[in-house]
Amino acid sequence: MKKDPSLDLLNAADELGYEARSATGDHAALKLWLRMLSCTNQIEAEIRRRLRVQFDTSLPRFDYMAQLYREPEGLRMKDLSSHLMVTGANVTGITDELERDGLVTRSSSPTDRRSWIVRLTPKGRKLFETMAQEHEQWILELFSCLNGASLAQVHQQLGALRVHVVDKQSAALQ
Repeated sequence: MKKDPSLDLLNAADELGYEARSATGDHAALKLWLRMLSCTNQIEAEIRRRLRVQFDTSLPRFDYMAQLYREPEGLRMKDLSSHLMVTGANVTGITDELERDGLVTRSSSPTDRRSWIVRLTPKGRKLFETMAQEHEQWILELFSCLNGASLAQVHQQLGALRVHVVDKQSAALQ
């Protein structure tokens, strides 16, 4: 059987990440789990690097702007915090930065004087659209080693895995 040269690259890497925790006799599910973590971390690190180099921004700022882009009428800061799964302090810090850069505006909520509504400015919308187009190309590039059928198959299988995990979580809560 011919040896896959890409495995040599993985094995020779200085930093195997999570996969270094795997041993020859480990179950296939454990090896897959560690491979998924490694891939996710490497892809995320590359996206973070490209955002920093090309746009002088961070992944949290990109994610924040993505949430606002989907909601042109804006979001309450509390809702942003919930969508991003971060603390209110994190959202406040990013809001302050983006507001200072002229990318978002903050205004009082008409229904709750204690809440702020945050919206992208036209400058913020335009910048996000540019970043999102680049981001999409990066993802296509990083996944280009997989053909369409492989992508669809992995997507379907991970969907089945996710449903299974959700079912296990639900059963545990009952």
